Amino acid sequence: MPAAAPEAAPAPPQEAARPVPAARRRAEGFLRADFPWYGLDEAFTGPRWLMQVGTGADGTVEHGSTGHGDEPSVRGELATGEKERFAVVITVASNPLRRSGDGTGVLEATSVSSAAWLAGSGLLAYSWPGQMDHSLRDDWLEQQTEAAWELADDLDGPDWSVLSLPVDGEPTSFHYRESEFGWVLAGSTGAGVHLGAYGRGMSAYGLGFSVIGDLAEYQP
Repeated sequence: MPAAAPEAAPAPPQEAARPVPAARRRAEGFLRADFPWYGLDEAFTGPRWLMQVGTGADGTVEHGSTGHGDEPSVRGELATGEKERFAVVITVASNPLRRSGDGTGVLEATSVSSAAWLAGSGLLAYSWPGQMDHSLRDDWLEQQTEAAWELADDLDGPDWSVLSLPVDGEPTSFHYRESEFGWVLAGSTGAGVHLGAYGRGMSAYGLGFSVIGDLAEYQP
């Protein structure tokens, strides 16, 4: 099964003399990573923003997300009647099977399935089926999250197709699937990371990915 640490925004430094803006805190989390971050390439000219990083038990940054287009909300489409257009790119550090920091166990390796799982669960977090009562959504989300996990563990199954998209200008194969809530894809790069992505209202077929050269492009 793919495993991933829960995403959480890093806490502000305790020694800070004044509150640190949330955008800067997020940037600091991204800057702690020892792998390159990916986003949509220069063909995308819309808004960009930083989301959150996920860390391991020892505080090592393991993955993170960057957003493009409209910032999604859980009930945005139902509440406003307007369809949000967004794409989120997830970068996952490529880690082989390795020992935990205290040497007492083995940590599961990351893989394309890890990226697929993060993308699938990420899309669900911003989805809300029509006619569903608020009290029922938690149960629905739990069931759908388990289904997303199973799908991510079977990338060669019939629910996935193959989509070729440019990564740093090179054609790259991705596992791709669509649902009523949007699309999800996952693949690997030549830069030693796995990529996941999900979106709604923006076609995945015209997207391209590239290393983010300057995080300032993703800050207000």
